[in-house]
Amino acid sequence: MPGKVSPDDLLAHVFERTGAAETDETVLQGPADGEDAAAIDWPDGEGTLVVSSDPISLAASQVGTLGVAVATNDVAVSGADPRWLTAVVLLPSDEGGPSDRLLEEISHDLHEAAREIGASIVGGHSEYVDQLERPILSLTAMGATDRFVPTGGAEPGDAVVLTKAAGLEGSAILAADFGEELGVDSETRERAEGFLAEISVVPEARIVREHATAMHDPTEGGVAAGLLEVARASGVRLEVDRDAVPIREETATLCAAAGVDPLRIFGSGALLATVPESVVDDCLGALADAGLEAAVIGTVRDYDGGDGELRLDGASITEPIEDDLYPLWERADADG
Repeated sequence: MPGKVSPDDLLAHVFERTGAAETDETVLQGPADGEDAAAIDWPDGEGTLVVSSDPISLAASQVGTLGVAVATNDVAVSGADPRWLTAVVLLPSDEGGPSDRLLEEISHDLHEAAREIGASIVGGHSEYVDQLERPILSLTAMGATDRFVPTGGAEPGDAVVLTKAAGLEGSAILAADFGEELGVDSETRERAEGFLAEISVVPEARIVREHATAMHDPTEGGVAAGLLEVARASGVRLEVDRDAVPIREETATLCAAAGVDPLRIFGSGALLATVPESVVDDCLGALADAGLEAAVIGTVRDYDGGDGELRLDGASITEPIEDDLYPLWERADADG
């Protein structure tokens, strides 16, 4: 089954195998359930270096633009300004053919997307691989901050805030990959594909970080998975009202046609944050002043039952959430 490695497998095979990190006092945040970025003290003690890596393996178009957004989002939601990027680009092995043109397209998109947010591409690697049918891109993003904001910082009493809307990336995927066969009109599909232009959360993270106790970038598994990851990382319960979660009309239309949950499809483009109740109005006001949509969708509560819980409309969710788009891709592959 494609998708993320389970938290249990990561705990068993990855989180305890981190080289010298266990005794390295500069490592403030290493690999952990729900945490997407590492935090490292500068050797001279001036600030914190935030580092995150992410692959793009399913997309065939706009892979460079998506790659920059996905990698830098995790740095931004940790409270840092993305400053530096390295890019590993693996291409199907037809050197001199379409892959050369693909490299030109990817490098152009990388350049434009990085320049837009003020990040410098400082290195990487490119290679042709016989076994590939589509490109694979892996980026590492780095940035600096004086205030690291973890996924696991939510405190009881905080408000849960979501920017933009649920399922933006998933909507664009549904429109591009399945929209026509689902019978969704071309105007709706075109608007949904345009959501890819909103995948970066760097602008809102720069505002919300001044107020937040925790921030997170919901990706695979959507907003529901992102909420659960915040809950597990923080050891709290998040009580969320589904009706309070912003869902755009295009997303609702595509998800209804596909029979999927808009809260359980790829969620890049939205920022999840927990904010003390005393400053939530200031946070929402600052976002509105910047022309960014946001809504309070729930509350953080104490939780004594284990690693953490998402309570969605009263239903308890504690196990990892699989993205609803994977079965659609599997059926499409099976049908040829």
